[in-house]
This record gives sequence, structure tokens and C-alpha cells, in this order.
Amino acid sequence: MKALRAFVGVSLILALPGCTHYLNAPLGGSGPHSSYRFPAMLGQPDPADELFVCLSFSGGGTRAAAFSYGALLALHDTQISSRADVAKSLLDEVDCIAGISGGAFTAAYYGLFGAATFDNFYRDFLARDIEGELALRAANPVNLVRLLSPNFDRIDLAAELYDETVFKHQTFAALAARPRPFIMLHATSMANGGRFRFTQDDFDLLRSDLETFPVARAVAASSAFPFLLSPLTLESFPTPPGFVLPADIRNGLKDREGNWARYAWARARQDFLNIPPNEAQPPTRKWLHLLDGGLSDNLGMRSILDAYDRATGFIGQRINGGQIKRLVVIAVNARTDPPEQLSRQERAPGLGEVFMKTATVSMENLSFDTLDYGVKRVTERDQAQADIRVCNEKLTACGAAPLPGFAREIRTCFIEIDFDSLPSPDREWFLSLPTTFRLPEASLKKLINVARHLLNDSPDYQKLLRALRGEASLGAGVGETGNCS
Repeated sequence: MKALRAFVGVSLILALPGCTHYLNAPLGGSGPHSSYRFPAMLGQPDPADELFVCLSFSGGGTRAAAFSYGALLALHDTQISSRADVAKSLLDEVDCIAGISGGAFTAAYYGLFGAATFDNFYRDFLARDIEGELALRAANPVNLVRLLSPNFDRIDLAAELYDETVFKHQTFAALAARPRPFIMLHATSMANGGRFRFTQDDFDLLRSDLETFPVARAVAASSAFPFLLSPLTLESFPTPPGFVLPADIRNGLKDREGNWARYAWARARQDFLNIPPNEAQPPTRKWLHLLDGGLSDNLGMRSILDAYDRATGFIGQRINGGQIKRLVVIAVNARTDPPEQLSRQERAPGLGEVFMKTATVSMENLSFDTLDYGVKRVTERDQAQADIRVCNEKLTACGAAPLPGFAREIRTCFIEIDFDSLPSPDREWFLSLPTTFRLPEASLKKLINVARHLLNDSPDYQKLLRALRGEASLGAGVGETGNCS
């Protein structure tokens, strides 16, 4: 009977027409808001920046949420302080977390509730049948009437459930009160496929205030898989008279021939803006429709790389300013790869199979490209530093002037954990887990434990821990090279 009610509820959800609901507030005043941004650089070095750790939690429903939760537990249990009177875990050093879809639940919950995550997240989210709860809510006669309204949609129903039962009615003001780790939740613009982050920097483009926005709605947008949930809609408010494009967007738009990726990034952000055609005409209304963040980056890694690559990014600024001495990026990738059956059947795939492959194959291809790019970008600086150092040693020995090098040398560490590194048959079992918001308790516990095992057994992770525990100061041994040394 329960399964029948769930089926009926989901069928009703899918059968109902889409509609719109706007909840974001316009910015007050004319200047950029100071709400949810990464903490500004201080006038003096900030010890919190010396060891800079970022995590990315991939999409994948409850499977991804449990896997990323296991990674948090492993970091929480990893003590890095060499002093007996100072207890410090590697999790205490985490500065930013990017979350997508299922991983967004874990990232947002930890950002809001900190250490209480380890007491409550399993109960509040992982162990629950979110799909069944959504179906029952949809079948409720009151909600059926609401869903027929032009001001309420399927995404609103999901956001209400998450708001009431998982995130306790918290808004981004609560995240702003806990500035580290900085949580970057992602969704995808239907109009241009661009990544949209729920940070005040991106809300500035909409001339909108993020502070009053419910965290649950951002998580709902990040996990709004096409057709199963409707898009989340935000209003882009008109820019004020005399508005000038931000410098990083202006410069990116000029760089189409020299840096296509930078140009595409700038174009996507320009599209978020609502710039009136001229001051003589009244401004028109404009909206941004958001779907699952995995459609543009299922790893959550791209925003971390943006912050690293761009001189105006919060990581790039701190590297150039000499604040960061060691940069660590840990990617928690809960991707799946179930046994391939399509090539074993003569019958052409049905509509459902075509839809799922269309929606997910491009995600996986983009994820592989993102991982490859991330490894190269985060580790190539080590090689460049080593090459310049060797050249200068030889030039100095010959009495020649040394080459200009980096103003500050940093050490880098890129770590990825996924199911592919497991031995068979465990690998096949984990890769076959479905992308749902309901998993048996036995599967949850296996996911949590395997994440802890994979991170703790990573050679690069152990290399990093030895380096951290063995250093008298971060300035010693700069001549060492290699990922995580």
C-alpha cells in the first residue's frame, strides 16, 4: 500500500503543469551587499589562510550525501596538531566546500550546524525516505490544490520539505554568521547552461539580496533533476542608471580569442544581468530558471578552480598576497557506472532510457574533463616552481642573473576519492547504487565506511598528513616537490 501511494503521488507530481514562484528579494541601496561572501583579506596575514583546504562534494542523491558525510567523518577524526594540549583536526582547517545535488545537502548542513552534523545529519536526512515523503505531500489534497496555483510548483513542495525537516528554516544569514567553511551551492541556468552559485557575488548580478534566502531553496535548486522537479526561478532585478559591468566580466568579454573559457564564463554572467535597453524606456522583468547543478558541473570543482584561476577569486587573491602556503583540494566523487546493458539488447532504447542517458552521459564526460583540468591546475604550479628553481641554481652557478619566479612559493595537494579505486566485487556494487533519495540503512553504512576507508588509505592523503605533522613551520622545506609533499 505504501508503495502504491508513493507511485500515485509521484505520478501526480509529474502530471501537474509547471508554474512560477519568486522568493528572492531585491538589493537595498545602490552598492554591492556584504552578505554571504568569502571573508575579506585582512590588512595583515591571517593564520587561517596558511593551510587552505577546499572540498568538493559531487551529485548523486542520497548516495553522494552519505559518501561525502563519510569523508567529513574521516577529516574530523584526523588529528594534525603535534601538541598534546591543542586538539585540531583537518576538518577544522577546511575553508570552503562546494556541493552539488546530493552533496549539497551535506555541504549546506555542515555549513549551518558544524559539529552537530555528526549527531543529527544521519537522522535528519540520510536515514529518511525523502522520495516517499515528497510523494505523500504531493498526494495531500491541500497540496494538490496548491500545486494547481500559478504561484506554487513541484520545486516549492520539495523546498518546503527540506526547509522544515532538514535545514530548520535557516537562511543564508545563518551561513554568513559562520564564515568558514564557505559553502558554495551550485545550480545550472536553463538559458545558457552557465553555473550559478548561491553566493552574494552571483546574487549581485541579479541585484538581489541572498541574506534572506532560505538555504533549503538553494539545495532544492541544486538537486532539481530535469522533469522530476520543476526549475527554481529567481528574478533578476534591473541594474541602476549608470551601471558599469564588473571589471572581470568586461575583461573576459574582450578575451574571446585568447581565452575561450574566460570569455564563456563572462558571457554567462552577463546573461544573468537585467540591463535596461536605455534610460528612456521602463525596465522589463527578467528571470533566471535553475536546474540541477550537475548539468554544468557534477563534481562542484569548477567554482573552486574559478576561485584559484582568477586574480579576483578568493584563492587567487590569497596566493598572490602571500597568504596561502599550502593549498589542498579534496574531491569526493560519488559517480556511478552500472553494468551496461543497452548494447546487449536488439530493441531500440525506450523514451525513459534515452532521457536518462541524455541527462547523465554528458555529466560524466564533463566530470572527467573537470578532474583532469583540476589535477593539472592545482599541481602544475609545483612543477613550474621546481623548474624555475633548478634553472636559477644553474644560472647562479654560471654567474648569470636569475629568472623571475613566483613572488611566493606554495605547495599543492589534489586528492580524489571515488569507487573506481576499490577492488572487485566491491567496486561493481558501489558503482551500481542508484541515484535516489532513499537508500537502505545497510547501504548508507557501507557508503559512510568506504569513504572513510578510501580517504585514509589514499597515499597522497597520508603524504599530506606526514608533511603537516612533521613541519616545524610552513616555511621550511619549500624545495620539496610533488603532489601533497
